[in-house]
Amino acid sequence: MPNFCAALHCSRMSSHSVLAFFRFPRDPERCKKWVENCCRSDLRDKTPEHLNKYHRLCARHFEPDLILKTSPFRTVLKDTAIPTIFDHPSCKRANNQEAEDDATKAKLKKVEEEATTDKDGSQSANGQDADGGPQLSSEEREHREYLRSLFDVVVMMGKQNIPLHGHSEKEPRSKSFTPSNFQALLEYRINAGDEVLRRKFETSAVNLEYCSSTQLQQMLEVSEKCVREELLADVKEARLFSLVMDNLVEISGENHLPLFVRFVDQTNCLREEFLGFVLFEGEVEAISECLAAEVMEKCGMRMEDCRGQAYFSTGVFAFKVKAVAMRLCEQYPLAVLTPSSNHSLNIFLANSMNFTSVQLVMSTLKKIEVFFGKSPSLQDQLENAISIYYQGNEEKAALLKETCRTNWTEQHDTFELAVDLLESLLLCMDSVHDNEELKWSDEIAHNAFVISEALSDFECVMTLVVLKNTLSFSRAFGKNLQGQTSEVFFAASSLTAVLHSLNEVLENIEVYHEFWFEEAVSLAAALEIPVKIPRLFFRKQRPNDGEDVQPETYYKVHLTFPVVNHVIKELNDVFSDNHLNALKSLFLVPAIMGQLRFNTEETSMDIYKSDLPNPDTLPTELNCWKIKWKHGTKNVTLPATIYETLQLSDVKFFPNVCALLKVLCCLPVLSLADRCSSARRRLTAYLQDTPAKHRNRSLAVFNINCGVGPDLDLMVETYLKMYPNKEPTERPA
Repeated sequence: MPNFCAALHCSRMSSHSVLAFFRFPRDPERCKKWVENCCRSDLRDKTPEHLNKYHRLCARHFEPDLILKTSPFRTVLKDTAIPTIFDHPSCKRANNQEAEDDATKAKLKKVEEEATTDKDGSQSANGQDADGGPQLSSEEREHREYLRSLFDVVVMMGKQNIPLHGHSEKEPRSKSFTPSNFQALLEYRINAGDEVLRRKFETSAVNLEYCSSTQLQQMLEVSEKCVREELLADVKEARLFSLVMDNLVEISGENHLPLFVRFVDQTNCLREEFLGFVLFEGEVEAISECLAAEVMEKCGMRMEDCRGQAYFSTGVFAFKVKAVAMRLCEQYPLAVLTPSSNHSLNIFLANSMNFTSVQLVMSTLKKIEVFFGKSPSLQDQLENAISIYYQGNEEKAALLKETCRTNWTEQHDTFELAVDLLESLLLCMDSVHDNEELKWSDEIAHNAFVISEALSDFECVMTLVVLKNTLSFSRAFGKNLQGQTSEVFFAASSLTAVLHSLNEVLENIEVYHEFWFEEAVSLAAALEIPVKIPRLFFRKQRPNDGEDVQPETYYKVHLTFPVVNHVIKELNDVFSDNHLNALKSLFLVPAIMGQLRFNTEETSMDIYKSDLPNPDTLPTELNCWKIKWKHGTKNVTLPATIYETLQLSDVKFFPNVCALLKVLCCLPVLSLADRCSSARRRLTAYLQDTPAKHRNRSLAVFNINCGVGPDLDLMVETYLKMYPNKEPTERPA
């Protein structure tokens, strides 16, 4: 995308001009001076961070001696540079445009010539180049060009998802040389005419070392740092944010926690961006400290500004991930723990259970999802099985077939669907495993056998029935949480009824378990599945200790009671008073105020008073806000979402309301628009397309944040500052 000059009456753009374009400075005083001199009154209210991000001035507005050429590819300004050359009379200096262009171009040409001269070229007496910039020897300039070429290859590998090692080869035992893909791309670049790389490699040919693994790792870290800083500029400008932790992934043989940040940018749009991976190793306290350090030290944000957090984890580490989130809540009370809107509440609750039988069911559902995603023919096989089993009930069959074409294993009613589909799934898996027509590969037939074995165990049947009945109480509640803003608001008030129903089940667990056990036994009988206690239970008992235990008693003690009890506890944990008060504050959305007939409670907003610009005027402002929508908008559709409300032109006249809406908007429990969740989709695609042994933390950041344009010269400068000892010395003649 071309850059446009921000100066008044200047129409230059980077795609049609040889002049350099410079960002507005982040320093408030200098930035203010730039705005005043370029006579853009509409930019006076913008922050220095916003101006630095979105606006540029071309080189024509600066004195030639303020412009430095540090390399043939990089033009910079002196740190104290102020633009003074403008055409309009209100600025300090007005000169003929063509004369200035010619002078500036001549100066830039002269600087470029000096930057490319050899080390014996002319130098100023005080040890600096003729343009006043720092003196660089020919070796230093060549070293920078060499680094720039390396960074260019590294960034390209990340964006194109090219692994450091070849896809078909194993990682070399010796790590003294660079991985083969990186080396091959460097050699390709040399063959394409990169003379700097050629000369560098010729001098290193004796050691056969193109680029050491240590240096490559340093460059990966620097590149990731630069991309992250560019990404975080908008986050720091917004100040308040929320963190979202996703399911653990394996990278280089270690578990890592994907970390996202949610915030409202300067255009009042909700965004979710990928920050990177946090190493998940050690005790809960150590992981919590590591995560906080990642946010504060590497990302430059304050955990005190975190207003929400959510996690989603499966398998044996789910309990540990939750413990990390709870620890952060203790340290930072305003970082309210909520469910993630990216996953249904019932799936979140089931995955949070640290019970063997539940984890077996969730693992089997994941295998089913992967299995039918491999081929449309497998989906057709399942639909044929549904038609066979539901003969005479075409309406039910058609509904189940339509459901199976969606991600039904991740929905609010997943367990109800699983019970309805159990017979059809077993019929389908047995047919694929038998493979009488030799339609399926050995791998597919084996996977079908594994799934069939899991589904035909009574422990799985009983667990599905218990999960279906227990989570039926939270199904509608969870669905509303992922609905419209008004549905989320009213869902907060319905949680009490959900918990009341679950507590009633817990108090009468004997009765409820009896009905659920009978349902499971009937279903198992239809499938010819024997009712029995899991074999693992007897292995853990002393000889003859478990002989008198009946299946009904076993599943009540080890499944039904723990599941119901866990759901109640988990709902209380993730829907704390602070969380519910935040959801009740959604009454600020005009459409919800209208539904409430403008009778609202304001006490729920006390938690966020420290985030208000003028908390003392909040009651008066809220009254004006109600009056505005109650009496001033007849026959007008009221804004129904936070986004629609923040886009109103007059919301700026209600600063406290605007601040509250921005805080609420970034809570992870509220659903993201499709345009805001691209980073999560790219992470999913990266993990699906990249085998665990080929994943790299830094390259993943480039790939997932592909919308961030890399600044190679900035990477070179950052690398030289972080590793100054890597500067070359004079080579002997």
